[in-house]
Formats: sequence, C-alpha cells, structure tokens
Amino acid sequence: MGQSAKKTDLRCGRSLLAVIGSFFMVGICLYAFPIQAAGDVSHIKKYKILHVMSYHSPWKWTDDQLAGFKEALKDVDVEYKVFQMDTKRNSSKEWKEVVGLQARELIESWKPDLVYTNDDNAQEYVARYYVNSDTPFVFSGVNADPDEYGFNGSTNITGVLEHEHFVESVELLKMGVPGIKKIAIVLDEGPTWPGVIQRMKEKLNELEGIEIVSWDVIHSFDEYKQKIKSYQGNVDAIGLLGIFTFKDDDGQNVPYTEVLKWTANNSQLPDFSFWKDRISYGTLCTVTVSGYEQGLAAGKIAHGILVDGRSPASFDMVPTVKGEAVISLARANRLGISFKSSILLSAEIVESFSWND
Repeated sequence: MGQSAKKTDLRCGRSLLAVIGSFFMVGICLYAFPIQAAGDVSHIKKYKILHVMSYHSPWKWTDDQLAGFKEALKDVDVEYKVFQMDTKRNSSKEWKEVVGLQARELIESWKPDLVYTNDDNAQEYVARYYVNSDTPFVFSGVNADPDEYGFNGSTNITGVLEHEHFVESVELLKMGVPGIKKIAIVLDEGPTWPGVIQRMKEKLNELEGIEIVSWDVIHSFDEYKQKIKSYQGNVDAIGLLGIFTFKDDDGQNVPYTEVLKWTANNSQLPDFSFWKDRISYGTLCTVTVSGYEQGLAAGKIAHGILVDGRSPASFDMVPTVKGEAVISLARANRLGISFKSSILLSAEIVESFSWND
C-alpha cells in the first residue's frame, strides 16, 4: 500500500472517530437536556393548592369564587384540596375554633405550595395564624379591614377585598320605587358586617334624601319576623344583609333560603341586598359583587406568586369593581313594582321564585 493510501485511511479513521464522538456528545446532551415537544408541560412543577372555604359547597357564592380562581390557573398543573369550614350553617364560636384548627392541621400535614382562603372566617380562624410564615396565602371575599387579621405589611399574605355596591344597589331600587327615603338594615351576628356597615355609612352622603333609620342586629328567626312586621308602614325599604345566623326554637340556624322565602311571602316592602344568590329567593334587587370576579382576581395573584415568582407583598390588597344588576321580576310583580324596559334589558332578570321551579 502506498503512502498516500495510508494517509487517506488515517484521515478517514480520524473522521469516523470524530463523527462517533459527536454523536456520543449529542447523546449526552439529549440525556441531560431532553428536547421538549410542543405542548409538553411535563417539565413544569405540579403545585399543591389548599382552598379553605369559610362556608360550604354547593353554594353559588363560594363555588363562583373557586371557579374564577381555577380559571386564572388553567395553564398551571395544580392539585387542589378543598376544606369547607361550613360556618354559615354552623356559626358558633366553638365550631369555628374546631374547624379552624382542623384546617391548620391540614396545612401542616399536606404542606401546600399556596393556600387560598375566602371570606372572613377563614382569615380569622386560619390565615392570621400564618402571617409572615413561609407559606403564601391569597384571599378573596374579605369584608373586614385586612389590618384586623394582621395582613397589612405581611410578607406572605395578600388578596382581594369584597366591597359591596351599596350606592348602586339603592339607586337601582329607586328606579323601581322612586319615593324611597327611609331604609331599615337587617344584620345577623356574623363577623362580616362591621366592615360593611362602616363603608355604607361612609357612602351614605352619596344618596341624596336617603336615611338609614335603623341598623338592627337580630338573633332569632322569631325576632326577625317581628321586626319585619314592625317595618311595614314605618320604612320605605329594607336592606337584607346578615340573614344567616337566626336561631330557631332549638338553637339551630334557620337556612337563609327559608328566611328569604318567609320575607317574600310576608313583607310588602321592597328590599335589596348585595349578593346575586338572594334574588332567586325573593329579594327584589341588587347590584351584586361577582364571586367569579373575586376568585379570578385572586387566581391571577396566585399565578403571579407561583409561576412568575413574585412576592405576595408586591400585590396590593384591593377590591374588584365590576358589579352586575339583578332584579327579581317575580317579586316586582308581587309588589306591583315596574322597572323601565331599558333597566330590565341591562340587568339579569330572575323570572320566578326558586321554590316554584
């Protein structure tokens, strides 16, 4: 074999080794850094989120909040657990302390990446125990000042406040009953209402000619019945706020649906509230706080914390602003009240009472 042939073979051998070496290195790279197929999210962390409900499910208010929250995180791999405190149907302090402890024990054992708490009892009996801890918390549906729970200035807790559409709800009521001047407000013993009352009083001057003649905190269903009867002929309208903890003769909470049904069947006064779920049970109208918008805003905050790496403290604690007019046409017809067609066309209309469906 000539010298030129040997050199050629040598060069070929070296080239083959180089190619083999290249494939070997590519293999190492592929093993260490696998190529991600389009749409493959298997490399993304799966997060654990614990949702602590102050109340229960099924109930539209709480269910809408969770639906909005999940919508904001639909592109994130999340394992959810839901803990229902059930404090509307069981409102004693002893019950709240027991379920609050159970929720905290679940946090310690399951170790979620984030806790989503909604409404005030979940803040009072769960979230406030974790101020400045390592676990991020996001809330929604909170009526009280966050400072009452120690949230202001905390490093790990933020969320969405619930501010009712008081002025808008009364203005909607006046569109059907222009002569309204005197309003009585009904409350129960729940922790939600002091913050609501304070904001209503601050905005009352925006309602020219409107007087709140009483802020009645009621304890039993019998007391409620007597109070509603006493309003007839003495006030022009009723604001139905707290109606969840009225006790029956056995000391048990009367379901709010029964309270509202009795009211629709026994009161001739127009009434309003701030929540959509009341309207199908006979309350005349509301400009409602949207539970879905509350949850959606909270979910966007959670997304920013978990996925974008933002600090909870970087999010301001502010309310959602979107409201929705809802009118019970069934109650309006019973009371002989007419709303202009332009109002009806722009509002959600409930045509029948839920107990007739």
